Amino acid sequence: MKIRATRDQIEELKQSILWKDIKRELGMWKTGFKKELSSIVDDAAVNNPSTASVLLHIGDVNGRIKAVDYLLSLPDMFLQSLEDQRDESRYE
Repeated sequence: MKIRATRDQIEELKQSILWKDIKRELGMWKTGFKKELSSIVDDAAVNNPSTASVLLHIGDVNGRIKAVDYLLSLPDMFLQSLEDQRDESRYE
């Protein structure tokens, strides 16, 4: 992973109103995905889909939740990557 931003820039982003807005929006997406996930069983009882269809739907929603979690963790991942790169340069 190549990070072009500085540690200070990433920290600044994490404290910014913009990042707070992004986190709030992604949090609303995640809440919606969790509601969708919890309704799959009730929908299956009414619509009688195949087992494969239900499992694919569960996997799809779970994947969306994990994607949101990944996006929310990016600034911390960037900071960790910068720290790892700094540590590697010390040992060289």
